Amino acid sequence: MNDFHLQRAPRPGVRTRHARGFSLIEVLVSVLLLSLGLLGLIGLQARTMEMSGEAEDRNRAAMLADDAASLMWMQRSVTLDADTLTAWENAVAAQLPNGEGSITSVSGEPDRVDVTITWRPPARASDDGSRLHTRVVLSQDPTP
Repeated sequence: MNDFHLQRAPRPGVRTRHARGFSLIEVLVSVLLLSLGLLGLIGLQARTMEMSGEAEDRNRAAMLADDAASLMWMQRSVTLDADTLTAWENAVAAQLPNGEGSITSVSGEPDRVDVTITWRPPARASDDGSRLHTRVVLSQDPTP
């Protein structure tokens, strides 16, 4: 006798018994990986926005220090009168979060002062602030 058996070829689109549910697992893994990628992008965007705000504050502090130096240059003195100093300190407090500005003379150097501006964004801890420090030197003009 002939021991030859014919097997039917599987129809297209029909999976065999051992492959059932495999594509569902593939889809779930793909959704999980996509979700993790999107969460990473959202975190990166949040961090970028925070860094942009910090850069804006640093730029504003540099401009305020430049304003103080310009006032000194216009008055041809490193000593600002009380009204001008108070107006500058108020501008620092108004333009920077928790901002404070100070101008201190350098000991032994009558034509030099240190301009220090500190600020702290509300989201930061109280001991984690930022500071800009610059030294202003007014040289004496040799021309009469």
